Amino acid sequence: MSQKYRFPEGLYADIRIEENCTAQLVKFNGELVRDKMQTEAGALIRVYDGKLWYTTSTNELSEIQKELDALAELATPNPDIFEDPALKLLEVNTDERLQYEDRKLENIERERFLRVLDHYAGLCEAENAPEKTTWAATINGEYLKKSFYSAKGSAITYDYQLCSAGAWCTFVVDGQPTEGGRQFFGVVPEDLFGNEDIVKAVFARYIDYAKNAVPIEPGEYTCILSPIATAMFAHESFGHKSEADYMLNDKVLRDEWVMGKKVGSDLVTIVDSGDLPNHGYVPYDDEGTKARETKLITNGVLTGRLHDSNSAATLAEELTGNCRAQDYGRSPVVRMTNTFLLGGKDSFEDIVADTKDGIYVYAVSDGTGNSTFVLNATVCYRIRDGKICEPVRVRMLTGSVFQTLFDIDRVGSDFTMFNEFVCGKMGQSVRVSAGGPSIRVKKLQVS
Repeated sequence: MSQKYRFPEGLYADIRIEENCTAQLVKFNGELVRDKMQTEAGALIRVYDGKLWYTTSTNELSEIQKELDALAELATPNPDIFEDPALKLLEVNTDERLQYEDRKLENIERERFLRVLDHYAGLCEAENAPEKTTWAATINGEYLKKSFYSAKGSAITYDYQLCSAGAWCTFVVDGQPTEGGRQFFGVVPEDLFGNEDIVKAVFARYIDYAKNAVPIEPGEYTCILSPIATAMFAHESFGHKSEADYMLNDKVLRDEWVMGKKVGSDLVTIVDSGDLPNHGYVPYDDEGTKARETKLITNGVLTGRLHDSNSAATLAEELTGNCRAQDYGRSPVVRMTNTFLLGGKDSFEDIVADTKDGIYVYAVSDGTGNSTFVLNATVCYRIRDGKICEPVRVRMLTGSVFQTLFDIDRVGSDFTMFNEFVCGKMGQSVRVSAGGPSIRVKKLQVS
């Protein structure tokens, strides 16, 4: 690729162009309540003179040069602009990675989406449990083409596409609602067929849970987290702590998370990588930095954190490719991409058999993380004498991040990545993936 734009002298500038197509179809209780496909294109233009950033966005791609020139008129030229510590770190990359143009969402006929939607709607309708009250089937798709140009010489274009379909039912027993379902992922609608047995099994599990779950006695328990619960834990409890912009004005946080410090069990390794073909795929971030595999924790030792150019320069660390914005209308900040806790050697069956008394956390809805983290549980089971027993209603699990990382004493071999995550921060939501295996934690507070 070659530069398409004329950049002003004595200033840093960059241009981020996004071309986006999305589709969303939803059936609720048999009625098509959403049927939408839209395309959008726009650009964010930024100019920096060493003191201030000047920023604007436009939906008129033909006006980018004009907007760039207008911003440059507002700034003060600086002959030493590229000696700025943050700008000195910025990479110069040229690349074109267009993998999906032959399957672009905007060229997929609506009927192909409807066939998948009707298929999953049929599975929901076929579930004849008397406890079923409502159901929904969905299919979604997103295609994104992103280009980045900078005054340092970067010229990058890449694209990304993901489709998903899901089926959910709500079951009510004694006035207590329980919602269960599953989402599936692929590149085109046809990739989403073939999951009928999984959907039926999920519905059966949630009906059983709705009928038979009993309240948990609050207290401290040994907990086995399923891969989806581990993924949520890795993302919420530690992933956000690794975003270095939080540390710039927080000396306590910097002192608490010092590189080389032992922060967890030898069994714990947590990684972030934007160059994986998952929901957090970001081969180049919004400063043009190439994605890295960043080991945040390696065998229990703090070995990395996530950066944009400002945080990397301030903390004297390397770029990681984690400067991201929700869309072309927003300025980028430090964000996760694909974040996961690496798998171990233990089988799930062996972990359960080795647990005399505890809780198995099968599913969670969401969570939060700081010094203390919270996981909101949706389906859990009691463990007794190495066996999974009756379902129990657990509202939440809480624990100290530091203590929990040390209390992980078994790590499963059943590593799984999950594409259904969307992460919010500073009013922006970005697509991410999270992953992990089953893990055992010696002690968590359960309520």
